[in-house]
Amino acid sequence: MTGTLHTPPQTAAAHHQRPFARDPQRWDRERARALRTGHIRDHTCSPACELVLVHERTVWGWLAWTVPGDGSRPEIPHQIGVLTPRASRRQRIALRWLTRRPARHLVPDTLPGSLRFSAAAVALIGVLVGLFALSRGAPTNATVPAMLLAPLLAQHLPGRLDARARAHVHLVEGDPSCRYLQRLATLHTVLVQAAAASDRLELRRSAALGHHLLWDTAGLLQGQDTLAASAHLINRERLMVQLADHATQTLERTRTASTSGPAHQPPGREGPSGPLPPGFERAARPAPAPAPGTSPLLKGTQPMHSQTDDSARATDTYLLFAHEAYYPDSGTQEINTTVVAADSLLHPQVRQPDGARIHDRLTRGRQPGEIIPLSTLTHELDGGASWPSVGDWETVTADLVQLVRTGECDALSLGLPEIGRALVCVGPDSHVRAFDAAVGQVITYGPLERAAILAEVDRFLPGLVAEQPFWPGDGLLPPLFHP
Repeated sequence: MTGTLHTPPQTAAAHHQRPFARDPQRWDRERARALRTGHIRDHTCSPACELVLVHERTVWGWLAWTVPGDGSRPEIPHQIGVLTPRASRRQRIALRWLTRRPARHLVPDTLPGSLRFSAAAVALIGVLVGLFALSRGAPTNATVPAMLLAPLLAQHLPGRLDARARAHVHLVEGDPSCRYLQRLATLHTVLVQAAAASDRLELRRSAALGHHLLWDTAGLLQGQDTLAASAHLINRERLMVQLADHATQTLERTRTASTSGPAHQPPGREGPSGPLPPGFERAARPAPAPAPGTSPLLKGTQPMHSQTDDSARATDTYLLFAHEAYYPDSGTQEINTTVVAADSLLHPQVRQPDGARIHDRLTRGRQPGEIIPLSTLTHELDGGASWPSVGDWETVTADLVQLVRTGECDALSLGLPEIGRALVCVGPDSHVRAFDAAVGQVITYGPLERAAILAEVDRFLPGLVAEQPFWPGDGLLPPLFHP
């Protein structure tokens, strides 16, 4: 019974599945203009045809569509551009520059290549202005070079500006790559709409994370095709689905609370600890610090029992621990954290008596069904100073991973994101700081985010156990206590 924690996908919005979904008349106008000014995509189109592109701008970039000759709306963009996250005003101007209407060209019969219509117009105007200036006594050594440079700038400067502007945009072309990025853009629309419909900080941060995900994915697709990057693309799409699902559920809970909650209840406020790892919800704010003799556990604050108290034992507890990542044979999902039944520590293939001693600690003074992270045991053992008197936890956890991989016991296998995995590796009162190079600041994650991750696992595990209890393995050794 090995499972993988995942968030079920939500039905995404229909935006970006067709051009200008919110304004169908806009597509009709753009199509009419394309029929007048350029080449549409029909049976006469050859690979050398320069098709007219209709750019649909978004808050994160644009989708460029070709115009089919049969009058239908295209299903796959010809090109997708993703603007760098947290773009400055100059970078957003660069986006508008790249999505301007294409320049018209003149093709002289006597000259190779083509000439921009704007360059020809500037040349004509320059000649007229120059002749007028010369007739008024303007110096020839300044007027003539200006007459010659003006059309050259009009011809070549736009290309240079295009190259500078593309430095702030990741461009993706080709049907497979555009089809994949289009799916991510549709999911990202859910995040943008949720952030616009609520003033919750976590929704705005989810939309920002979605933009970063689009940017990274577009950069990945620039250098390789979808087949070569399939493993990375699967992980990115899974993260975007989790973000969209989390944003939708958060928005629904916010609306429900606003309509059914007490009128005098003040709105919740978010702390400065940064966004949660994708797929997890923010936990409720903790109660005031417990008095001595209590320990903050997953299901609330419970009294700590003395080491000689055998009257309060819970044998159906679970151990959560992080380990070196591996990839199961059945897929490409990384497994880096595992939950096993406490009784698996009594398996004969686990280092003993270390496993039995940890089992004793894991079942003493706990609540039935409780999930205890290994880092919580470390916290309870004087920050790890008392581990030598209990056992070699590194060898024990390595043995447990081997049991899981060989099918000798049941487990819940988790692929936590990097921040989530780091949080379950630290104590209940610890913090994890991560530097976000994209925004240039340090984001702090703490007890709230750690509790949210454990709460998500705690909600997921009972469904598995209800179908079939965790099998700890065969031939288990007797525990150190006798209930």
